[in-house]
Amino acid sequence: MDPEMALELVKHGATLLLLDVPQYTLVGIDTQVFTVGPAFKGVKMIPPGPHFVFYSSSSRDGKEFSPIIGFFCHVGPSEITVRKWDQQEEKLVKVSEEEEERYCEAVRSLEFDKHLGPYNLSQHADWKRLSNYITKSVIERIEPIGGEFTVASEPAMMKNAPRTAMEKALDEQLKASKCSTSIDTSQRRGCYYTSIPRIIKQKGVQGHELTSLNLDKTQLLESLLVKDYGGSEDLLLGEVQFAFVAFLMGQSLEAFLQWKSLVSLLFECTEAPFHTRSQLFVKFIKVIYFQLKYGLQKDSQDTSGAAVGASALFDDSWYSADSFLHHLCKDFFSLVHDVSVVDGDLLSWTRKLKELLEKTLGWEFPENGVVDGIYFEEDDEYAPVVEMLEDQPPGEAPAA
Repeated sequence: MDPEMALELVKHGATLLLLDVPQYTLVGIDTQVFTVGPAFKGVKMIPPGPHFVFYSSSSRDGKEFSPIIGFFCHVGPSEITVRKWDQQEEKLVKVSEEEEERYCEAVRSLEFDKHLGPYNLSQHADWKRLSNYITKSVIERIEPIGGEFTVASEPAMMKNAPRTAMEKALDEQLKASKCSTSIDTSQRRGCYYTSIPRIIKQKGVQGHELTSLNLDKTQLLESLLVKDYGGSEDLLLGEVQFAFVAFLMGQSLEAFLQWKSLVSLLFECTEAPFHTRSQLFVKFIKVIYFQLKYGLQKDSQDTSGAAVGASALFDDSWYSADSFLHHLCKDFFSLVHDVSVVDGDLLSWTRKLKELLEKTLGWEFPENGVVDGIYFEEDDEYAPVVEMLEDQPPGEAPAA
């Protein structure tokens, strides 16, 4: 890079000053991961906007690592964030205002410049596709008290959560990656995610009407948009991206369950994509397309970056035709195929997502065997619930 351009990027980009971090600690920002050496004191040339910072301390031989601790931040041009390693807590902590001002002045005068690793701008495009709906307000709305989260604090929170075989396997995988840690989890709580009901229940609503509400989640989506997101579609998409990043880079099981809940909610809408919320679904399909495209880079040659972490979490359970994602996509693709009028952008991005899954995972999505726009096998647990009504006249089809 031209020296003058590099200097401009240093002056106008944000700086993450990380002091006294033990050698061999893994430190990541967005899609990039550094192994701390003796001279490392942080990262420079960080583009303005949202970022996810995460780290994992190492044993002395560099072979075992503690659970990842991560936090989101939203930085402006030339902004400087200062954290210092606390040996007793074995984590990065904020410094006093007086210390912060002193360190910031040293950064501005380039005293730390040779100890700061440059943010790899060639990877910024990937990060922007994963975070374009994550705003400062999204971060402040969802992040836990103190701003940090770690899988080490999640077992108690997740104890009573419903689990599929895939989620249990993920939980075991994350536990297996832990070594002893002194993190105090007694006062921790999780992120402030939106509560997404798995089953819709309404007083005074019974029979086929209640079944319909659970088959088409459009009404639930509309209710949540008004009640929890203030009518903002982008705020909902920001939470989808927040949860995915916290899961993939931060290895948070809580985040995975929230991402699954939001993805399931949107894919299980049959009215909204084609009539009331077409543009939301265009944006949603683009969001999940880039999430899966990045996360499924299992054969990526970039073995030094976050792709390694992505490959570790996107294990063989994701590639199974029994995975929740396969069932959701299969039903949604069949629905799009069956509807007579579809928004052009929605159709185009749905086809791109379908091709990505077919090429990357080898999944097949038959366009025959469709019932009411939904394809399913005879023993498919994800198949629509059919409710027989007692007063149903002979010879009429059951209400679905």
